Amino acid sequence: MDSATQTLQHRISVKLWPPGQSTRLMLVERMTKNFITPSFISRKYGLLSKEEAEEDAKKIEEVAFAAANQHYEKQPDGDGSSAVQVYAKESSRLMLAVLKRGPRIQEDEEVATTADKGAATLANMFDISGGRRAFISGEEAEEVLKPLKVPGNLYTRICFSNRSFGLEAAHVTEPILLSIKDQLTEVDLSDFVAGRSESEALEVMNIFSSALEGCNLRYLNLSNNALGEKGVRAFGKLLKTQNNLEELYLINDGISEEAARAVCELIPSTEKLKVLHFHNNMTGDEGAVAIAEMVKRSTVLEDFRCSSTRVGLEGGVALANALGSCKHLRKLDLRDNMFGVEAGIALSRSLFAFADLTEAYLSYLNLEDEGAEALANALKECAPSLEVLDMAGNDITAKGASSLAACISAKQFLTKLNLSENELKDEGAILIAKAIEVGHGHLNEVDLSINAIRIAGARLLAQAVVDKPGFKSLNINGNYISDEGIDEVKDIFKGLPNVLGNLDENDPDGELDEDAKEEDEDTDNEDELESKLKGLEIKHEE
Repeated sequence: MDSATQTLQHRISVKLWPPGQSTRLMLVERMTKNFITPSFISRKYGLLSKEEAEEDAKKIEEVAFAAANQHYEKQPDGDGSSAVQVYAKESSRLMLAVLKRGPRIQEDEEVATTADKGAATLANMFDISGGRRAFISGEEAEEVLKPLKVPGNLYTRICFSNRSFGLEAAHVTEPILLSIKDQLTEVDLSDFVAGRSESEALEVMNIFSSALEGCNLRYLNLSNNALGEKGVRAFGKLLKTQNNLEELYLINDGISEEAARAVCELIPSTEKLKVLHFHNNMTGDEGAVAIAEMVKRSTVLEDFRCSSTRVGLEGGVALANALGSCKHLRKLDLRDNMFGVEAGIALSRSLFAFADLTEAYLSYLNLEDEGAEALANALKECAPSLEVLDMAGNDITAKGASSLAACISAKQFLTKLNLSENELKDEGAILIAKAIEVGHGHLNEVDLSINAIRIAGARLLAQAVVDKPGFKSLNINGNYISDEGIDEVKDIFKGLPNVLGNLDENDPDGELDEDAKEEDEDTDNEDELESKLKGLEIKHEE
């Protein structure tokens, strides 16, 4: 093995066990936040108090540390990566047990059983969205909505999605909504005027809006209604009275520049807003500037989705700057826009505010190496609990892979990594493989398809993930792997037939220029290839 390879391995081989006290405290803090943050599990089993969460988190960390330390003592000469996996896996297992246990039941308290809680949740929900998508007549509405007319009903959440209301059905529904609006907290009117003419749809929206005016909602879904500015303003009476919204969904609604401004104008307060989704609209730069004003005022925002909205450089910079106010952000989805390098750099400056970020979807943003490196460097310093990193389709080359690899190696809670449709080639793929081979006990999905990767990169990627507990999917399709390399990779996964994705779109010949062809001849010898990686290194914190 030559000196370059030894140097590279030395830089990446870090003594991972035991963790420092700051790392242990960070894990306790992360678990505590998970225990006291509302989620689907807490809705079912109950939310822990801060005191109980801290107590449970400390106990879990101590038990997990003891188990991992015992494991490490059996192989003290190792780098500690397997002990880290035990530490993370045991912590996750015990966390899930506590979440499903819910708050402890005091002996002198009467509390509902889990079954009773589930029944109560179902009793509060009125949902007619099941079955095939269809028009609903006035007569059918009269029959279907009967439960809402029962005096003293406990419905606080209604879902009329997937049923198309015309004027007749709307007039039947109006007095029913008026009678229950004071008890409603969640309203789903997504896809409820499909197939209607514009004039009828707008009138139906006005009827529903007037009937619900003044209700105190925490959740409102108006998605899939082709609203545009006219539709947004048709819901004006409802929107103007919402001061306590926590979740707002305007997906696939034709939210143009004018519609975005109308949303920003009509909603009086976003101080409590935690979820805001604008996916698949035609917002553009000016619309994004309007949304940015709304985002800037949403200081407790946890989940922001503005993907596939035709946002370019100007709008991207505006959104990036506004997001700097959202210090509680946990999920960020900006996929499929036209941000470009400068917007990526602007976003990197805001990322430092996101200590709780767990999911980052930043694919197809035209970031190139410079933008990707800026984001990777920022993510490396923040978001210690990052679980999902998606930076596909950004024209990232081996040059940008070094910063990405350094970021990835620091994210030990990562579960999903998507770097598909870039230009990493073998040099970049090897750096990514080295970054994920140590620790990363939670990692279960890696996608480096369509990256001009050949046998050396494919081999190391396969070796890096094959032994990870619970690993589910490696996608390296659409690359330039030789037939020999495909056989070798398949052999690595011979005991795990469902983990390696299809390789039916792989091109063993590849479309390469003369220089690349010469380089490819060298890649058949892994030692020669790795000798070319002398200038590519993963920088680790001391």
